[in-house]
Amino acid sequence: MRISKVDIPARIDAPGAVARQAPDFGSASGFGSLGAEHISLGAGTDIAPLLVGLDDDHCQAPHWGYMQAGSVVVSYTDGSEETCSVDDLFYWPPGHSVRAVEDAEVILFSPQAEHGAVLDHMIARMGA
Repeated sequence: MRISKVDIPARIDAPGAVARQAPDFGSASGFGSLGAEHISLGAGTDIAPLLVGLDDDHCQAPHWGYMQAGSVVVSYTDGSEETCSVDDLFYWPPGHSVRAVEDAEVILFSPQAEHGAVLDHMIARMGA
């Protein structure tokens, strides 16, 4: 299955950040349907404030993905951090947050229901 970035519906479209999610983009055993997502983050964007109120104030959805451009720092609930840069493939387990070091383009494959709930929470926080 293939989908162009421009055909992925935007769930969040705000200054400095666009989050696109393609529903029903495959299935992973134990997780149900996967969403295919294209995320654009401007340099300095930190999603941590939007995660406040979730378990441990972190995203609890796992993600498998690819850094198409730029770099991000991923912080975990255990206090560790790692930098993902252009051309990196990655897995981010539940319990993470992300901050863009430079303008970044990120491709994610995430359990649709779990990450959809996180995106809904972020959207609600943006309206607060």
